Amino acid sequence: MNADARDLETADRALIAAMEVVRSHARTDVPFEWKDGHSLVTAADREVDELLRRTVPSPGDGWLSEERDDDGSRHRSRRVWIVDPLDGTRSFVAGRADHSVSIGLVVDGEPVLGAIGASAIGVRVVGGLGLGVRVHGDPRLPWPPADGRLRVLASRSETKRGEWARWQGGACHLLPVGSVAWKLALVAAGIADATWTWNGKNEWDVAAGAALVAAAGGDVWRPDGGVVSWNRPRARFPSFAAAGPGLRAHVASLSGSR
Repeated sequence: MNADARDLETADRALIAAMEVVRSHARTDVPFEWKDGHSLVTAADREVDELLRRTVPSPGDGWLSEERDDDGSRHRSRRVWIVDPLDGTRSFVAGRADHSVSIGLVVDGEPVLGAIGASAIGVRVVGGLGLGVRVHGDPRLPWPPADGRLRVLASRSETKRGEWARWQGGACHLLPVGSVAWKLALVAAGIADATWTWNGKNEWDVAAGAALVAAAGGDVWRPDGGVVSWNRPRARFPSFAAAGPGLRAHVASLSGSR
């Protein structure tokens, strides 16, 4: 199923507004709270959530957001917007640039549209199935000169815990990035070749990015061999991987995917 250009325009307009909200909060100290005992939340998360909920869905559309309680009503809708108002809140609080706003649309269980923006550098990656992927701004990364090795984006927190040690200095170039959504957007934009995680991720972390990777001709899958399905009662994946066009087999071999 292809994406609707009008939905993409709506998502892109909302993304531009949301990125400005994030930038306005970044100009001041960023107070934060703890939720669920382990996740950070800021006023920026909540303000962007309100903005997106007010401007993105059409009547009858479902809604799933990290910053809103899930009442299950989304299961009655063919179209479900899945958003992360501020992915990479830890990076945002720390003053790093690798955080993003993520807006995805799933129709009949398939991600068809994504709009992801990194406010700190003013870059947007937007697109959908049948519409391709557009990059607004310059998302370049400090990769070494091309030498045939894959350019892989790793989780910043997983790297700190030593979970990427086996791949460092080996068959690929690694770069840690805080936001899951932004890593997927960079793969879709062709700025990186792949990313994966063996740790659990929520649908709002990956829905928009998965749509963008698919729109760019790449692949998304679960390294543990499970089925990637969307808008589920428990909106969480135990693992997730993405690769640019034609790279799935290489990435699966490198990452140990099934």
